Amino acid sequence: MGVAITDLIVKKDIDVKELENKVLIVDTPMWLYQFLSSIRQRDGSSLTDSNGMITSHLIGLFSRIPNLMKKGLLLAFVFDGEKPELKRRELERRKGIKLEAMKKYEEAVKRKDVEGMKKFASRTSRLNKEMIDEAKKLIKALGLPVIDAPSEAEAQAAYIVKRGDGFAVASNDADALLFGATRLVRNLSILGKRKKINKLAYGTIKPEMIKLDENINHLGIEHDQLIILSMLVGTDYNPGGIKGIGPKNALKLVKEFKDDPEGLFKQVKWGEFFEFPWTEVFYLIKKMKVSDDYELEWKAADTDKLVKMLVEEHDFSKERVMKTVDELNEDKKEKMQKGLDAYI
Repeated sequence: MGVAITDLIVKKDIDVKELENKVLIVDTPMWLYQFLSSIRQRDGSSLTDSNGMITSHLIGLFSRIPNLMKKGLLLAFVFDGEKPELKRRELERRKGIKLEAMKKYEEAVKRKDVEGMKKFASRTSRLNKEMIDEAKKLIKALGLPVIDAPSEAEAQAAYIVKRGDGFAVASNDADALLFGATRLVRNLSILGKRKKINKLAYGTIKPEMIKLDENINHLGIEHDQLIILSMLVGTDYNPGGIKGIGPKNALKLVKEFKDDPEGLFKQVKWGEFFEFPWTEVFYLIKKMKVSDDYELEWKAADTDKLVKMLVEEHDFSKERVMKTVDELNEDKKEKMQKGLDAYI
């Protein structure tokens, strides 16, 4: 879901070429949910192989990753670990919403209401353990790093970037900024398209660069205040925020109560909206579990593993898979040769 502060944030359109040879730490769950909701059949139903297994996440990964690799991006993928208790509550709430959407989708199917089917289908997307394991397997077969976060993937991705081991976090959600990511790249797609909300149509987009220090200065607040501002409008740990407070009003309040967060949350009557203290959310975000236990190493794609997984297990076109792998290997050879030529 992410935090609703993007209207306040300074963003800069960039070209994918500007990210050549840069290490991008991907918020993988966000990508996977994006693929599951957008890569669907015309009636909104999920894409599946001959055994009825959903393949939207694999199609999305195998389409996007090689294209970005050929542009010279060094991608590393972070996956969620154990969810914080506050996040588990939110996921339970979302589960109820998805079940309701599934009922409405089934009703639309009975009515043969194609538009209704499209509308509700994307709201039913679920990411299960099997899909996550398949995603990891595919990414590793492409020769790219897979990192398991101790808790939230975005927090771990932000930590890696903050340490200087990555150039930016690749995610459409602004949450990475709350976790201290110095840079965030949104809309990272070669196609320059993104699915429109509740539709199977696409709109043109461009990648965006967001810098934390630039936005802190622009907003005239400190990083702790950015967290508090986000809590007022709603995060994954206190969804919905304080009723009646939008981003602009939240910024005004944060500045007004600059050195008195307790007074601020008393003023907005936090306790009437949430059964837990505001400090629980604040320190969860500020002190989210992260780990130094990760490796950033890029290897050659494993053709045999890719063919076995995609072609033999999920009915991908062998010609397409082999063509993609050959292009990746050829591209890698060219880059290595250019590197050698520089020393001649």
